Amino acid sequence: MQLGLRRRARARGVAILATGALLSAAFAVATTPVYAADEELIVNGGFENGLTGWFINNGNATDAGALALTDDAFSGQAAVEVTGRQTTGSGPMQDLSGKLQAGSTYTVSARVRYDNPASPATKQFFVTMHYGGGTYTNLASVTPARGEWGHLSATFTIPATQAVTTARIFVETPWTASPGTAPDVHLMDFTVDDVSLVGAPPPPPASRTVEVTGKLPGQHNPLIGHKFGADGFGMVHDGRVYMYMTNDTQGYAPNPVTGISPQINYGDINQITLISSTDLVNWVDHGEIQVAGPNGVAPYTNNSWAPGAVTTTVDGEEKTFLYYANGGGSSNVIVGDSPLGPWSNERTSTLINGATPGAADVAWKFDPAPFVDDDGEEYLFFGGGPASTAMPPEERFNNPKNIRGIRLTDTMVETEGTAFVVDAPVAFEAAHVFKRGDLYYLSYSSHFGGPDFGGNQPRVPGYPGGGQIGYMISDDPTVWDKSTYAGVLFPNQADFFGAGTGGNNHQSVFEYEGKHYFTYHAPTLNKRINGTTTQGYRSPHIEELTFNEDGTARQVVGTYAGVEQVRDFDPYRVFEAETLGWSRGITTARTDGPSAEFGASAPNLVVTDVDDGDWTALSSAALGEAGAESVTVRVRPLQEDAQIQVRSGSETGPVLGTVDVDVDGAVGEWTEVTGQLTGATGTHDLFFTYTGGDGDLLELDTWQFDEATGEPSLDVSVTAETRCVAGRAVVAVRVANDAAVPVTVAVDSAYGSRTFPSVAPGRAVSQAFSARVRDLPAGEVDAVASATVDGAPVSVPLTASYAARSCG
Repeated sequence: MQLGLRRRARARGVAILATGALLSAAFAVATTPVYAADEELIVNGGFENGLTGWFINNGNATDAGALALTDDAFSGQAAVEVTGRQTTGSGPMQDLSGKLQAGSTYTVSARVRYDNPASPATKQFFVTMHYGGGTYTNLASVTPARGEWGHLSATFTIPATQAVTTARIFVETPWTASPGTAPDVHLMDFTVDDVSLVGAPPPPPASRTVEVTGKLPGQHNPLIGHKFGADGFGMVHDGRVYMYMTNDTQGYAPNPVTGISPQINYGDINQITLISSTDLVNWVDHGEIQVAGPNGVAPYTNNSWAPGAVTTTVDGEEKTFLYYANGGGSSNVIVGDSPLGPWSNERTSTLINGATPGAADVAWKFDPAPFVDDDGEEYLFFGGGPASTAMPPEERFNNPKNIRGIRLTDTMVETEGTAFVVDAPVAFEAAHVFKRGDLYYLSYSSHFGGPDFGGNQPRVPGYPGGGQIGYMISDDPTVWDKSTYAGVLFPNQADFFGAGTGGNNHQSVFEYEGKHYFTYHAPTLNKRINGTTTQGYRSPHIEELTFNEDGTARQVVGTYAGVEQVRDFDPYRVFEAETLGWSRGITTARTDGPSAEFGASAPNLVVTDVDDGDWTALSSAALGEAGAESVTVRVRPLQEDAQIQVRSGSETGPVLGTVDVDVDGAVGEWTEVTGQLTGATGTHDLFFTYTGGDGDLLELDTWQFDEATGEPSLDVSVTAETRCVAGRAVVAVRVANDAAVPVTVAVDSAYGSRTFPSVAPGRAVSQAFSARVRDLPAGEVDAVASATVDGAPVSVPLTASYAARSCG
């Protein structure tokens, strides 16, 4: 995970922005902005509904405090009091993400008061907007006297170039480096009331649906074509590969006209994307894990990047431990009852931070990667970023010593001992360890040089170039000196995928069914959407990793072809519709209820935004010799006359069957519909194409194919009708042979029997049975058609009904 501009300190950002923001606000007042249908955007600004919508600012790891209601209000019955402040930014905050628009003008207002007799006679307060990462803008300022209500008020325009996917407003006092040295001056309690932000109504959410074919049929990279995912970490459990990824899709918001999204903003990302597969080509989308942020599993963290996961047994219970980077400053862990969750938090602070023994010199304490050895010893590798300035420039460049490993306790949520140094040549980030035989392998991403790494220094021959994956081999998981360096495992992805796909990388290695696989990311889906001008949205890839006889790894080549499918897909079961080999034009969304395939505790997703011409597909579905006679889909029709065609080979291939989704009264309701299939035999890529009117057609939950019995049949029909002859009822029976072979048909009725030997193909025979009564009740005629097919005898029972008849 690359930090980029996120390294800018929040304190520096506030100090620089404060004056400019207030000048901007003043300028906006002077030019009299034009409003478009102004709307109040703050929820519960008067605190009359308790603390709904409010929380203490948590933009930095050190921010902390408490919010409580007070009846000492400026107006109404309630206000909020802030106590126990740990930083100057510790104040009441509300999340406005998704409500604001760049280039729009807003008016902000709030009342603030402090009463501490030990505090200064006057004190400045700001109302500030946090746009994610280190971007903070002071919107309004006031300096009230102690014990008096101050009025924060300004009109401001958000710059047209400002990313607003994250927008959080809060009240604070001016920044200072060490507020704790004079808490009465900088960290006094204060009260806030009547917070308001008025401006344009929230914009409609940008569609994140990928309308291009991001993963081409026949190709296996990127792994998915309907969303992004970076820093993929592969974990194998119970015969399934789980891939945990940074949710690059979270900030993706393409312009509806140009189709181009703003550049990715890592500060917005607080979710982990999860997919899984048993064949490495058809991947199930399990959606996102809300790890960080106010509503996250671990709300004391703000971000979730570069995940690493391991499933192991603790105190007799199998648990999955999901590690992640909380920005660049720390790393953390949450705990799952399974690889799919549900997830819980067992800590009150981050796992890796500045207090971690042996990590003080590590600039970026992120990219955590767990490793459990064969002997049960647990480790966590982490770190990266600028090298210590205490080292000589050439050493900073070639041996920055910025990666660490540390032991985990048996709980897997605590460390023990002091972190050991990983002296990875030209290291930048993304350490990952796996074991093969008796050897340990550590791979990592290399830096691009620059002042953070000693400037323009001579590179030791054989050391990685910028943005490559180097690796080391050791016989001890705690010993990684520079002599263990083994070479470049993976060149930069731009070497394989061309312009617009460069940058750093993040990898992992996992073993599955006897082979090793190498994961990495590249903005290949982004490139297929926007061409060579990409915006940093990355996609997961996998290649096979092979080794030489001496244990060294063969260098990996990045491809769109990807890996071979491990096994054919089994369609004869209930499986999630969000199991995707390839797709075009669709997206997925979480829905209520359990997963039909993975159980009640697993999240359930559905395929959504399905329009006319969209399609999804499965790779190498094994239909067998007998083939599939039908397919059943759990679907929610959103309009009448929608259809699903099941096709073989491609989205324009032969139609095996059609499912009519237009069920009477089912529009808007979940229902199951079945379509019959013809010729669905063998192993094929299966494509589901969707047709209908304009707009969204339907949502899909599950598929299930039903296998044909495989028994030979005869295309023979029997019909029966009644007639009156000379005042008596007669049952007339007709047998038609549409089979390709002669058949013998034995007909039996209540009024007689008849056998027709060797009825030729295409011929029909008849027999009338006299009932000898005037009034004939309704009844049935039974028949058995017999023939020899491919040398084997075949018999098919047949029945024909007839109506009652009166001949009186």
